[in-house]
Amino acid sequence: MTPPASTPPATPPLQGLRVLDLATLFAGPLAAMMLGDFGADVVKVEHPRKPDPSRGHGPAKDGVGLWWKVLGRNKRTITLDLSSPGGRDTLLRLVADADVVVENFRPGTLERWGLGWEELSTVNPGLVLARVTGFGQFGPYSHRPGFGTLAEAMSGFAAITGEPDGPPTLPPFGLADSIAALATAYAVMTALTARTATGRGQVVDMAIIEPMLAVIGPHALWYDQLGYVQPRTGNRSRNNAPRNTYRTADGSWVAVSTSAQSIAERVLRLVGRPELIDEPWFADGAGRAAHADVLDEAVGSWISRHTRDEALAAFDKAEAAIAPVYDVRDVMADPQYRALDTVTEVPDPELGPIRMQNVLFRLSETPGAIRWTGRPHGADTADVLAELGLSPDEITALRSQGAV
Repeated sequence: MTPPASTPPATPPLQGLRVLDLATLFAGPLAAMMLGDFGADVVKVEHPRKPDPSRGHGPAKDGVGLWWKVLGRNKRTITLDLSSPGGRDTLLRLVADADVVVENFRPGTLERWGLGWEELSTVNPGLVLARVTGFGQFGPYSHRPGFGTLAEAMSGFAAITGEPDGPPTLPPFGLADSIAALATAYAVMTALTARTATGRGQVVDMAIIEPMLAVIGPHALWYDQLGYVQPRTGNRSRNNAPRNTYRTADGSWVAVSTSAQSIAERVLRLVGRPELIDEPWFADGAGRAAHADVLDEAVGSWISRHTRDEALAAFDKAEAAIAPVYDVRDVMADPQYRALDTVTEVPDPELGPIRMQNVLFRLSETPGAIRWTGRPHGADTADVLAELGLSPDEITALRSQGAV
């Protein structure tokens, strides 16, 4: 996928797109990062005295927040106090030459500062304003503070996650925020495509509770038509079996999936239980799921007598679906991830070479790239404001006012 050395570097597909990232923790900034990965000029706007909380979120090395190095990559960083007159006026000047603004303030906040859609679209009718909030811009909950955890609870995800006799389970990472970020990047590109036909920008109203609901499957339809409410089933599925995690002889774990009937048959032949294939209930996924105890015992007992490597090799030879249950150490060492360069090494001026997740996908002609890691707070303020035409004296005056 990498062009030959003699080929001039391809122009990134989003080069020339200007994005103003006003958002914090985590969906909005992650969406802006995804746009930056493919060439957009992303300008991260932070408060002069209150840096983005992600700079201090999670582990740090030598006082440098590591999460920010990923979330802030491919972004130039400036400071503006948007609630001050100088900060407001400067942002409007930036908006006049921007394509996208990403924000996640509570509904009404930008309006109180005189930076609502009316003001922004007046200075730039082609602007796309992506508003990412917990509950959306209207409705009885719109005023509430919203976080991904609440979306994971309210979407039905937590209710179906966990063991049958255990409590609802929340993911130990920002799942809802990440899904909302993907949806926001998609929405922004959709709005920009519409702009090519209409010449007009528009508002993206992204409620974090909605993308999470979209990805958990046809639960709303099941309930609407059948009154069916999916219970917690642990690692099992109501749609097929065997489907579970199984412990190997050397204390590792593997995951087996049999979504296809042919795969289920291969698994049962492999583990020495071909007679189960002839059972009437084995003919479809629902029937197999109803007999998960029998199938889990058959598969689990076989796997328990083999090491992880032995089980993986046998399943691979049988063309059956299996995967090791990895932690991050395994991910970093896996040959498939290495071949894809999924976790790539990039230089960082503060920490030296560091490794992080690469861009989300590979384009054969116009690939994305990590051009730089998350930069220090306000590192590019002077340069960005100078590009606006502000003189050194004007920038100094804004600093003295606390506006930048």
